[in-house]
Parts: sequence; C-alpha cells; structure tokens
Amino acid sequence: MDETARTEIEAAAFRRLVEHLQERTDVQNIDLMDLAGFCRNCLSRWYLEAADERGIPLAKAEAQEIVYGMPYEDWKAKFQTERA
Repeated sequence: MDETARTEIEAAAFRRLVEHLQERTDVQNIDLMDLAGFCRNCLSRWYLEAADERGIPLAKAEAQEIVYGMPYEDWKAKFQTERA
C-alpha cells in the first residue's frame, strides 16, 4: 500500500470514529477513559496538536467542535450526565 492510500484509509477510519462517537452520545467521556484510555477530549486535543505540528491555525474550541459535532459546551449541556 502506498502512502497516499494509507493516508486516505486512515482519514476515512478517523472520520468514521468521529461519526460513531457523535452518534453514541449515551457513552460518557469518563466511561471511554475508563475502558479505552482516551475520550472525545483526548481526540480533539490530538487533532489540535496535529494541526499545530503542521502550522495550521486551529483553536481548541474548533477542534472540539469537529469531534463533538457541536460546540463542546452545547454537548455537555445536552448529553453529559452526573456520574453515580
């Protein structure tokens, strides 16, 4: 597999992961952290760091909105629950 194909496949897999996390609003970040060792916030931070490494300006809020599918504060208000 050449690098272009690999990059395209990785990008498609990333987009599918983000879509899945946006659909599964019932899964809380703390649960993701407990089970997988990362959460939506980690993913948005990694996105932000990748942009920064490439000299592409991106605000933290913009990276979060890409991952959450809406502003982070809106997602928290709609979907974040209290942990028992």
